[in-house]
Amino acid sequence: MAEAAPVWNPLDPEFRADPYSTYARLRAEAPVTRTDLDTVVLARYHDVAQTLRGAQFSRDIDANATPRTDPVSLRRRERRAQGARSILNLDPPDHTRLRRIVTTAFTPTSIERLRPRIQAMVDTVLDRAEASGQMELIGDLAFPVPFLVISELLDMPTDESDMIRNWSEAITASLEPTATIETLDEAEAAIANLVPYLIAVIEERRTNLGEDLLSALLIAEDEGDRLDAQELITFVVLLYVAGHETTVNLIGNAMLALLNNRDQLELWRSDPGLDDNAIDELLRFDGPVQHTVRVPMEHVEYAGLNGEIVAANPGDLVFTLLGSANRDPEVFTDPDRLWLARPNASRHLAFAAGIHYCLGASLAKLEAKIAVSSLIRRFEHIEMLSEPSFRDRVTIRGLDRLELEVSATARQRS
Repeated sequence: MAEAAPVWNPLDPEFRADPYSTYARLRAEAPVTRTDLDTVVLARYHDVAQTLRGAQFSRDIDANATPRTDPVSLRRRERRAQGARSILNLDPPDHTRLRRIVTTAFTPTSIERLRPRIQAMVDTVLDRAEASGQMELIGDLAFPVPFLVISELLDMPTDESDMIRNWSEAITASLEPTATIETLDEAEAAIANLVPYLIAVIEERRTNLGEDLLSALLIAEDEGDRLDAQELITFVVLLYVAGHETTVNLIGNAMLALLNNRDQLELWRSDPGLDDNAIDELLRFDGPVQHTVRVPMEHVEYAGLNGEIVAANPGDLVFTLLGSANRDPEVFTDPDRLWLARPNASRHLAFAAGIHYCLGASLAKLEAKIAVSSLIRRFEHIEMLSEPSFRDRVTIRGLDRLELEVSATARQRS
């Protein structure tokens, strides 16, 4: 009997442990899949890219998707209705207005000015690791550095980093397709703690403006328009959570990929000219964000296998599998191979595409480039002390822990 065509099932523990084998089957056997009456899943690069860039698609799920009546979906809608919507979930003209306002305070030039400070933070962590001979990559480097960077950008206090990390993890867990009512309860509790904490800082800053990003957001104007109070707090929550969460997982995934591909680690270690391309290839190979969702505003047709047509209709949810698109052999030769010199690595969709291309992409890439390149060049000996484990997530893919033995002198690997 022929094996059934694969179906994208985020509830399957095997898929969460290794999504890429499922992606390969989807691209080969079911590149466009209607999983139920109102969900379409896209696995191929060109379908994903065109959808992300298409003006006929909306990111405003609450306003335009067919309402779902399961308890988790109902709870999510109730929560979103209580506050301003995130810039991540807006369409033009609201998205255009907000993005233009915040972009004035988040330019590539301002991000590049952070390079010396990021390098100093990383060097401090690596100094401690050299002294002790080991480090836990996530807790010692991948989380603290991006957290300190976004905190300094906003000039936020850093004395509650462990608490804020816990709040951040609870909030991002609520975005997962596997979220439960308990998950949403935990996220709401985290938000209930985080928002007053941020409001107190914002109110103090209003009377003591500085050179930081938060001050810039408070005074930023766009043709006389400003972020209102609710938009501001929503955006600061986004910056504080997304501003480090994605980068944490990028650094962890990148280091694990290099440790599993020693030839590429050695290549990058000896060739600083690969710094930029290496990060793009690592984002392509195992990016931190595995999918994102769009809603068609008109009838859209995708070409399936053997000439079949799969339609997506207004109100449907269209899942674009970024992780699958980035392994599509139609675009990337030998896609399951990590190749830091890959000529077209920058075509990856790890930060999405179109008007919702990640606002913080340049910051995430700079932080990861400095952190990972400094680590592999400081230590000639880097070995895993235990088996790495990924968090049980679908949307955000990243490690819980990665314990490493390190030294500046090479040691014979057994």
